Amino acid sequence: MPFMRAGLNLYYEVTGEGDPLVLVHGSWNDHTSWQPAIEADFRASFRVVSYDRRGHGRSEAGAGQGTRRQDEDDLAALIEQLGPAPAHVAGNSFGGIIALGLAARRPELLRSIMVHEPPLVSLVADDPAAMRELAPTQASIAAVLDHLREGEHEAGARLFVEQVAMGPGTWDGLPAQLREKLVDNALTWLDEQSDPDWSTLDLTALSRCTAPVLLSQGTDSPAWFTRILDRLAEALPQAHRQTIEGAGHIPHVTHPDEYVATLTHFLQQA
Repeated sequence: MPFMRAGLNLYYEVTGEGDPLVLVHGSWNDHTSWQPAIEADFRASFRVVSYDRRGHGRSEAGAGQGTRRQDEDDLAALIEQLGPAPAHVAGNSFGGIIALGLAARRPELLRSIMVHEPPLVSLVADDPAAMRELAPTQASIAAVLDHLREGEHEAGARLFVEQVAMGPGTWDGLPAQLREKLVDNALTWLDEQSDPDWSTLDLTALSRCTAPVLLSQGTDSPAWFTRILDRLAEALPQAHRQTIEGAGHIPHVTHPDEYVATLTHFLQQA
């Protein structure tokens, strides 16, 4: 169903009953990426809200250069519309950055926060070891950006999947519908990357967020994510860490049962 935010139609879906749990997807996809986790079974314990971020899926994109702050404000508006706040929020990748950015600005809206591998590279810019680990990924991202700026959307999507997100040879094994979705969202990712503040975060402001926070990563993900999570754990007063065995960057898609069990256990303890 649609809701209006700053003159844009944004799309969301609600399923299940219980405390509200808002799911914030990452780049290149939309709310449907959460379906395996919803069926695994988030909806048995929560009122699950999945939505398309602006410029993704059925949600409209704003005019001009977008910003991460707009995404944060969209999330805040959705939580307030659902009512009553606060809500549990889970974010993957760029969606995790959005959740943490909102926590730094509007902590009263968040009852708990669960983020998986937010690529906050600015947090480790002063860490030579992390930057060495990041160098191949950054080179691949630069190549993806070159493809997209030349209008080569499928080539850029393929390169991102195989050299950044999932590994060599995985593009051809993806369902055709998913490959099409990735290509459709390519320009929105380019817009996100063009925001100069996309990976910055005010750790001092974030440290005032007292909600419990789960910082998760997969055993098959790059080591530099560990260094980012270390910095976040130092800043957050109620940070908890969890590693999901065998998973990578999108565990809600590849390991939905393990992902749901991890988050549900955290919420029960928190």
